Amino acid sequence: MIVNHLAETIFGTMGTICWTIQLIPQIWKNWRQGSTDGLSPWLMLIWGISGVTLGTYTVLQNLNIPLIIQAHLFAFLAFISWGQCQYYGRGRSKIFATMLTLTTMAIAGGSEVGVVYGIRMSNQTRNNSVALFFGISPTVIAAVGLLPQYWEIYKCGEVIGISTLFVLIDMLGGVFSDLSLVFKGRVDLLAALTYTLFVVGDGAILLLALILNPRAARRREQERREMPRANRITSQEPGTPSGQ
Repeated sequence: MIVNHLAETIFGTMGTICWTIQLIPQIWKNWRQGSTDGLSPWLMLIWGISGVTLGTYTVLQNLNIPLIIQAHLFAFLAFISWGQCQYYGRGRSKIFATMLTLTTMAIAGGSEVGVVYGIRMSNQTRNNSVALFFGISPTVIAAVGLLPQYWEIYKCGEVIGISTLFVLIDMLGGVFSDLSLVFKGRVDLLAALTYTLFVVGDGAILLLALILNPRAARRREQERREMPRANRITSQEPGTPSGQ
């Protein structure tokens, strides 16, 4: 296997950048359209929780500062998007949605601090089982978070609400991270599984968008064409010839 530390660093950095900013297009789309129809609030909430568990792992393992920032920024942006779902999608007041979001962030942050200090005080930071648990949890939680979005797509019959740019950037983050492992020489199977899971999950959403969205557009166009004809038929009184 090819070992190239420069390529490993470059692809790893690109993956980290993608997974730091990927939710910004989604937040922008929610705000610009004033709607979160088609976007599962559960996806954003669960991903926020996933980011908190990942942040816990990065702190416990004393990873580098960019990775710690990336995990917490991901959680922060996910909770922001979830708050938008409460405001635009659930029809809650702006004040209530804001307070709910801030309270959720505070609970998540407090829980992380409590877990980190609790584990450090119990001298379990070097316990492999603890590290493995917090290493796997973000992946499992994030994967579960995709399921409500698939259900939302099934209900709508097309991919709406969720930003395809967000999904694409998220998928590229997984691709670049996988490539960084390839050039590392010794592949971390757990990390590779994590990154590949995001690539497959996001790729499935993009594929569904390519298949379902054109079908939905054709269906709406057909309904639009048939509507005037149906209106003409219903507007005519029984027994009255057309044109009278």
